[in-house]
Amino acid sequence: MQTVKMVITGAVNAGKTQFIRTVSEIEVVSTERRTTDYARELKDETTVAMDFGRITIAKDLVLHLFGTPGQKRFDFMWEILSEGMLGLIILVDSTRPETFRETARIIDFFTSFRESPYVIVANKQDDENAWAPDELRLALRLNPKIKVLPCVATQRESVKNILLELLYLILQLAEEG
Repeated sequence: MQTVKMVITGAVNAGKTQFIRTVSEIEVVSTERRTTDYARELKDETTVAMDFGRITIAKDLVLHLFGTPGQKRFDFMWEILSEGMLGLIILVDSTRPETFRETARIIDFFTSFRESPYVIVANKQDDENAWAPDELRLALRLNPKIKVLPCVATQRESVKNILLELLYLILQLAEEG
């Protein structure tokens, strides 16, 4: 059996924990604690170390999903969790443009020391105020080669599509390299 480690990251309240919970076939291992800083305006609990879930894609292929904390004060976990990752998903709350600068910082952080394939995910696309993936690409000043994918993290098929897109990208780059 082959396992593929994927890391799911993004700013506070981007939907990382929900993304993993929606698709995991096991009970998600979560380190959520009561929010005590600026994020309490957004939610009651926040991830302080990681979330972990798992999904079987095929008889011989399992994805291990590691969610990072979103708050800057826990960013020391990012490098630890990215050790051995084969793919990266960067979630963006596409309804909150005030988080785009933090998202750009997160992209810079992860791409500065790892060469893993990654996708940008425009989450919360079911909200009428959501920025479209193309608008998000412009706002984040992304290279046209980087995939920006729409998602609703509460919908299993939407999450599975993102995981499969990243898996295909990983396989494509492995064949090329």
